[in-house]
Amino acid sequence: MGDDTDDTDDASGAAGDADDEAAGDSLETPVLADVLVAVEELWPESLAETWDQVGLVVGRPDAEVDRIMFAVDPTLEVIDEALEWGAQLLITHHPLLMKGVNSVAATSGKGRAVHRLIEGGCALLTVHTNGDSAVGGVSDVLADAIGLGDVKPLVRAPLGLVEEGIGRVGLLAGPEKLGDLAARVFLQLPAVAGGVRVSGDKDALVRKVAVCGGAGDSLFDAVRASDADVFVTADLRHHPASEAREVRADGKPYLIDLSHFASEWLWLPAAAEALGNVLADQGFAAELVVSQTNTDPWDFILTPGN
Repeated sequence: MGDDTDDTDDASGAAGDADDEAAGDSLETPVLADVLVAVEELWPESLAETWDQVGLVVGRPDAEVDRIMFAVDPTLEVIDEALEWGAQLLITHHPLLMKGVNSVAATSGKGRAVHRLIEGGCALLTVHTNGDSAVGGVSDVLADAIGLGDVKPLVRAPLGLVEEGIGRVGLLAGPEKLGDLAARVFLQLPAVAGGVRVSGDKDALVRKVAVCGGAGDSLFDAVRASDADVFVTADLRHHPASEAREVRADGKPYLIDLSHFASEWLWLPAAAEALGNVLADQGFAAELVVSQTNTDPWDFILTPGN
């Protein structure tokens, strides 16, 4: 009986592998236009802020795309990494051309980026504030990493679902010391020179947490309205942070200030997985990876005693 069972298991496993291979063989390589449809399903352009520049920057809609790389920034180093890997599409969170330009000559950094992409046969697509606002977006991933429940948007999207909008606010499983929370957040992030800065008593207990991947100091009014104990975001400037400490006598919301790059990098693996799933549902297969290039602009930091 034991031998018969083993033979059956082997046969079932072989059949399962054959089924998986057959399913994989049945999936087609998408063209760029197909990928754009999948991206729109996940991160609709209608969710982008009015000042933002999202969507296709470089690329032919009829070009085949079987390798896609995700990155935070479309820097020259990231583009070289994408081309070396053989990507036909680079999806970045930050736009390459946020402001209007009159030339893309290869005499400027942005011009060289455009030339390298076109000459290397790699399209460029930007998913920025639409990727922030959408369900499963940047701030949702940050909230999940921290372990928040009962999560809601800090600022509802005017053209979206009730779950969509900029920033998130939710509850920890139980009260936690500010210093412990900051340490947990630090360990979730890629290593950067600036580390994590904290404003507040490290032994203060916090439960309600507001988050915003990327620069979030324009959201202080919404954070205060949410009655959050602490605000986790990036790029906090001196005056907004100083003023935030003095609005309430108890110093809340406390602040945990992250690297802009690090706070948004967390989204990339989740975004790649989500896009792969949608493409598969639509009958397509592509290889998706996350850039390994650290595009935080700072190389080292000096601190007291260091």
